[in-house]
Amino acid sequence: MTELWDILDAEGNPTGRLHPRGTPLPPGDYMLVVHVWKHNGRGKWLIDQRAPRGYSALDGKWETTGGCAIAGDTSLQAALRETREELGITLNVAKGQFFRRIRYDKTGENKDRCFFVDVWVFEHDCEIADLTLQASEVTQARWATPEEIRAMQAAGTFLNKGRQGDFYPYFEDMMAQFTPNK
Repeated sequence: MTELWDILDAEGNPTGRLHPRGTPLPPGDYMLVVHVWKHNGRGKWLIDQRAPRGYSALDGKWETTGGCAIAGDTSLQAALRETREELGITLNVAKGQFFRRIRYDKTGENKDRCFFVDVWVFEHDCEIADLTLQASEVTQARWATPEEIRAMQAAGTFLNKGRQGDFYPYFEDMMAQFTPNK
């Protein structure tokens, strides 16, 4: 069965129309993507490594949990679903908050896709051994400090730049707001 996305207008409002995954979006249509960041409240962030699929320059890169909202998902439901699917954890809604929405328009090589990214931040602590990784999406996970993530970005092992430009243009603002001072 083909996955369907709810289509949003340029202001982020639902249009009531659906679009099948894997086909170019018509001009003026947007889809919703979520980024889900998890921190343990002590300065470390749960990151995961993308599984190699053989068709993307992003294969094997470290990142945060994320994915497309499917038809009927709210932004929060998509964030919770993606985290449960990819890492096998259930986040506590009371320990999460919406951080920011970013609109990406068609540019560069990504001329078939316009989208909004909703960024969610949750406090969640767990042992890596307690995760259930979705093998088709994630190969491993670890806790990392902001400094370690920055070093991974500089080394090219953590997602930093993509076809639409900066993957996480909000990263420094988010780290400043959610990472406790030492």
